[in-house]
Amino acid sequence: MGTLQSKARRSTSIYRAVSAVEERAPGQKVVRYSCAHSDAVTSVATLNSDLCVSGGLDKTVVVYNWKTGCMQHTFQGHTRDVTKVACSYNSRTLFSASRDKTALMWTLDSDATPVQQFSGHDLVVNGLAVSQDGSLLCTGSRDNSLCLWDVETGECLRKTSISRNLVTHLCWIPEDRCIVQTSEDKMIRIWDSRELQVAHIFPPKNYIQMHCDVSQDGHYCLTSSNGFGGQGCEATLWDLRQTGRMVCEYRGHQQSTACCLFLPSTLTASPLIGTSSHDCCVKIWNRDTAVCLATLSLDGSGPLSSLAAGDASSLLCASFNTGIHLLRVTSSGGLELREVAGF
Repeated sequence: MGTLQSKARRSTSIYRAVSAVEERAPGQKVVRYSCAHSDAVTSVATLNSDLCVSGGLDKTVVVYNWKTGCMQHTFQGHTRDVTKVACSYNSRTLFSASRDKTALMWTLDSDATPVQQFSGHDLVVNGLAVSQDGSLLCTGSRDNSLCLWDVETGECLRKTSISRNLVTHLCWIPEDRCIVQTSEDKMIRIWDSRELQVAHIFPPKNYIQMHCDVSQDGHYCLTSSNGFGGQGCEATLWDLRQTGRMVCEYRGHQQSTACCLFLPSTLTASPLIGTSSHDCCVKIWNRDTAVCLATLSLDGSGPLSSLAAGDASSLLCASFNTGIHLLRVTSSGGLELREVAGF
């Protein structure tokens, strides 16, 4: 584990380049900054109040200041597409998973090589979750296995496999030892990280579960389904305090819902969630009533692969065709969602 097989390069280029300014509607301008990636963006996460981290089909991991439009770092070390990125909020450490069957750890202060490499899977790594204290990393793969790693040493502490458990996403429950996992077998599992054993299984859905998220209080879990033509394509809210109880579904996307996210609840009295889909749409929903409050169509963007909350009124949305979109949520005269920048 101590030997890094890939030659990696870290480049730092703190610059701000405005390539274009578009006017989508009278008085609504969209600023286009330098592109973070040269190919489809597969995953985006918030590193702190200013920085986001993203990964893409160009095999790179990029740290970008989404507020100023400045690219901070580009990390190159994976030999195939980056599938997921993850980080502990306000940390200087970040993680990436790839189709090259590995996960890598980087820091904003690292030199030309990743800080750690985690090799233990036989197929693409699609699941990536870090514990809140940053000491443990959990990875999941299409090889049906999960691995639990010591971040500092790179040691694989535990590994377990379940037949047909093709992992699509992992999410650590805040202030807890448990991890939520979605799978291509349509199951949603909760794992106890102490022994890396399944603690609970939710009732199976009818479609592949693509993504999951957990509320900050640890009370609720969101999952999202693939689908086509409005069949499937829903997000689902589960109550973790009554394991296996489905609270409600959010229906309205016409293609696979690739990402679901609990949003900061400062704009409205009711809690909100966000979803992004292969139908090029981002939607914001009332968490409790499942009413869609706002929809933004990013025409030409291709599948929208990932969402992250920048702050209480900003969303970052990763796309296959048009990079990362910065979206602004406002609540004057009803909830409104609009694009303000892209990179």
